[in-house]
Amino acid sequence: GGWPQRGPAGLLQQILSLKLVPRVGYGTLCPNSTSLCSFPEMRYGVFLWVLVSSVFFHVPAGLLALFTLRHHKYGRFMSVSILLMGIVGPNTTGILTSAAIAGVYRAAGKEVIPFEALTLGTGQTFCVVVISFLRIIATL
Repeated sequence: GGWPQRGPAGLLQQILSLKLVPRVGYGTLCPNSTSLCSFPEMRYGVFLWVLVSSVFFHVPAGLLALFTLRHHKYGRFMSVSILLMGIVGPNTTGILTSAAIAGVYRAAGKEVIPFEALTLGTGQTFCVVVISFLRIIATL
């Protein structure tokens, strides 16, 4: 159907689909109902893309490590820690940086469109991936 869902599921659908459709049932102060203008909406929008892009990069890497080290006596446990560090670490910092980004936008009185949330969230994950590779290269 034509109308978006009510509640957090509707916001989730709007952010992930990048559809610029008006939300129904929100007490938003946005003059433009297609953007994210409250602090929780902005923080959630950016963090959601951090989470999705982080899982997209780190889960295959962790599964590859698990597959290649499955016969090693202690290596299989290391791959589980790699998987956890790849999910927990970036998402913890993603929560903090998303809140900082949302705070700056809110203090400046600006709105975040869903595409900006995508760019900011995936950009954070890209920086984490680059830093991870640079740390690995430094140990060689």
